[in-house]
Amino acid sequence: MNTYVDLFLTFARIGGFTFGGGYAMLPMIIKECVDKKGWATEDEIMDYFAIGQCTPGVIAVNTATFVGSKIAGPIGGVVATLGVVAPCWVIITIIALFIRNFAQYEVVQHALAGITVAVLALVLNAVIKLGKKSIPSLAAGILCALVFILSLVVKVPAAWLIIFSGIAGVVYSKLAGKMNRTSEKEDK
Repeated sequence: MNTYVDLFLTFARIGGFTFGGGYAMLPMIIKECVDKKGWATEDEIMDYFAIGQCTPGVIAVNTATFVGSKIAGPIGGVVATLGVVAPCWVIITIIALFIRNFAQYEVVQHALAGITVAVLALVLNAVIKLGKKSIPSLAAGILCALVFILSLVVKVPAAWLIIFSGIAGVVYSKLAGKMNRTSEKEDK
């Protein structure tokens, strides 16, 4: 199959059959792009998600762009992005046309509440998967807990937390590197 068609259809399937945004899409992105297609590794997808979180735009769209670019260059990035966005655009257009007529019905409100719970479960699943790979050490776990507390309790803006975490990661790697070199010298 043509690479561009494959990219478009794969990301259209991801965009059309997942609800709740980027984090809820993570399991399906991993299944499609890592397990089925072999277009990226789990680590690469996590890196794309991390970069997608830091850059303007929607995480799933940014991830589609990264994967598409990796597979088929800039045009592949555009095709994958259009694929992930097209189903959402169609669905939102249809919903917008009819929502006024049905939003007041109790069954619709309950259906949306049920969907919200399912999305929460998918997001929690993504968080657990990301956590297993993204928290490789005690220091990373402490940083994660600190950022969580700062975002939840102190309500520090996300951009500042991301900048702080990046700086903390660099400082930690430099300190850990110095400590390793010092201990190696002492062992000799």
